[in-house]
Amino acid sequence: MAELPALPQDFTYSAEHEWVNATADAVVGATVRVGITAVATDALGEIVYVDLPAVGDTVTAGETCGEVESTKSVSDVYSPVTGEVVAVNEAASDDPAIVNSDPYGEGWLFEVAVTATGELMDAAAYAEANKL
Repeated sequence: MAELPALPQDFTYSAEHEWVNATADAVVGATVRVGITAVATDALGEIVYVDLPAVGDTVTAGETCGEVESTKSVSDVYSPVTGEVVAVNEAASDDPAIVNSDPYGEGWLFEVAVTATGELMDAAAYAEANKL
């Protein structure tokens, strides 16, 4: 297993390996970025394609809203929050490799104006659940 990038401590995480760039108490009412964790990118291998929701779409916490395809497999992306998609990362669509190289930064997937959250955990709980 490759060494994974440091887990951002001020993000929250879903059991399905998505991240939100805000702490749990700051998510509802905010516009947040969503991406997949380094745990997911490491398991998937080289990502070659991303299919993201469109701006204006409504996503629902815990439900699929896109997919990432790697040289190994195709994996669903689950929204960790409910709300309206307000932006998508065109750079990730154009060059999916940035999801592997910078999963917590330039490799973000989409932004959501949040109305509700799903089950999210802090960095310590996510690290423990994934034995990081």
